[in-house]
Amino acid sequence: MPPAFLPPAMPSACTQALACSCDIWSQPMTETVIMPSHPAPRTRGRFIPPLLVFPFLVYNLVVFTLFGGNPVNWGAGMFSIPMPSGMPWAITAGDFLLVVGIILLFVEVLKSTNIARSSIVEHMLSMVLFVLFLIEFLLVGAASSSVFFLLMVMSLIDVVAGFTVSITSASRDVSMS
Repeated sequence: MPPAFLPPAMPSACTQALACSCDIWSQPMTETVIMPSHPAPRTRGRFIPPLLVFPFLVYNLVVFTLFGGNPVNWGAGMFSIPMPSGMPWAITAGDFLLVVGIILLFVEVLKSTNIARSSIVEHMLSMVLFVLFLIEFLLVGAASSSVFFLLMVMSLIDVVAGFTVSITSASRDVSMS
């Protein structure tokens, strides 16, 4: 019969063999657990600012310089692509900016898997960027468009995904007993 629990006093050796008999094979099974004697070295990653700051800046530059503070112009067509169905697919400036934002959001989620010390600063800057998105969306008339709202939602997803991935990867590094 296998032991139901480990004894309270564990030996201080790095390896310990546990033997149990399995009913299926009727032979004892030995499992060796090797604990590292030192923690894994932390890598120093390059600091990369939140990439969603670029759509934020592009939106503000375009809406205030080219559109005169009118967010309705994001619906203006940039170009159209003829589809096999015979209908043209019109791509607007807002659609193009949202596609760029989605690509950058994907890169941000990939960046959040980094466990370097600079990742905490990157998460804090992502939170600051989301707060800037939210304040501008609520208080500035030129930001009251669906394009800006969706960019703000992407920033929120970046913050939530970044903290979730970091907490999940950190919980794998630390075992609670």
